[in-house]
Amino acid sequence: MQLSNSQDRYGILSITLHWLVAILFLAMLAIGLVMTRLPLTDPLTFPLYQLHKSIGATLFLLMAVRLVLRLAVGVPDLPAGLTPFERFAARATHAGLYAILLAMPLTGWVVVSASPFGIATLLYGVVPLPHIGFIEASPDKAAIENVASWVHTVLAALGTGLLLLHVAAALWHHFMRRDEVLMRMLGRSRRSPTETDRETNS
Repeated sequence: MQLSNSQDRYGILSITLHWLVAILFLAMLAIGLVMTRLPLTDPLTFPLYQLHKSIGATLFLLMAVRLVLRLAVGVPDLPAGLTPFERFAARATHAGLYAILLAMPLTGWVVVSASPFGIATLLYGVVPLPHIGFIEASPDKAAIENVASWVHTVLAALGTGLLLLHVAAALWHHFMRRDEVLMRMLGRSRRSPTETDRETNS
């Protein structure tokens, strides 16, 4: 399998990043739902918050790498035969997911920095993540925390909705259109090797 993307195939790097991001996003959502429902005195609350923040920081870094990779080498073309609206919807969904998955960790960082508890963040129990200084020192940090927390929650809901739409679209392409959209993100193809070679050499 090729390392980088081509006009009709995703490379192993993009495929790996895609599935890592998907797994981490789902894990972050699940942990977020659990930790916010636990009392502060529960012994699981602190480690879950730390893990949530650790995953969020990792997700941000992976999404930054994905964005650089996308801008540097591009992505495979959309399938032929899509209507203008379908092309717009596909591009808008991807843009929305990129924006949300980059913005969510940042808003979480703002929330932590503005929190009255002032609890330090230690990523995976090893790497310290400093608070944002000017937010931590702001006299309005209570208001900042409220706004950032609301935005963080809204982004989580929007991200979940876009993820479900993304999955539904991939399944529609696979079962209804019977094209390569889902298979190429799995590093596979519906076509036989002979067909692929014939197309490549034509």
